[in-house]
Amino acid sequence: MPRTEVAVIPGSFDPLTNGHMDLITRTLSIFDRVIVGVISNPAKSCLFTIEERMALIRGCCAAFGDRLAVGSFSGLLVDYLKQVGTLVMVRGLRAISDFDYEAQMALINKRLSPEVETFFLVAREENSYVSSSLVRQIAPLGGDVSKLVPPLVEAALKRKFFGDSAT
Repeated sequence: MPRTEVAVIPGSFDPLTNGHMDLITRTLSIFDRVIVGVISNPAKSCLFTIEERMALIRGCCAAFGDRLAVGSFSGLLVDYLKQVGTLVMVRGLRAISDFDYEAQMALINKRLSPEVETFFLVAREENSYVSSSLVRQIAPLGGDVSKLVPPLVEAALKRKFFGDSAT
């Protein structure tokens, strides 16, 4: 496999969490550039539009400058990797259940495109329970998500559920 300095972190990021931010930061410590690939799946009901998700990621990751890019894709992830010029993706693992699913996906991606490599990074303990779906359950009930998401995302969630007066 040719050496790559670019990795893709794919996901729905609905919404971006502190776990995602840690994964992005740690991936940037390994690779020169990271592309956050936001999955556009019309069949899936999302809280934020793809444009909103991409804008939140860009806002939260602005400090990384041109080392980080944000894009979107639909279709096969292996095709997106080739489109952006890399053969490497990075996925985060929080629990054994994540590993079961992610290993299956890595194997099918390898079957579809043998040159593609998947790297797994285990979540830090403080993020091991954080998920976008958990945030989507807590936020509309007015629960405190400040320790789960970046401040920009927290403000967007408050606007989404409680209007402009909530920020």
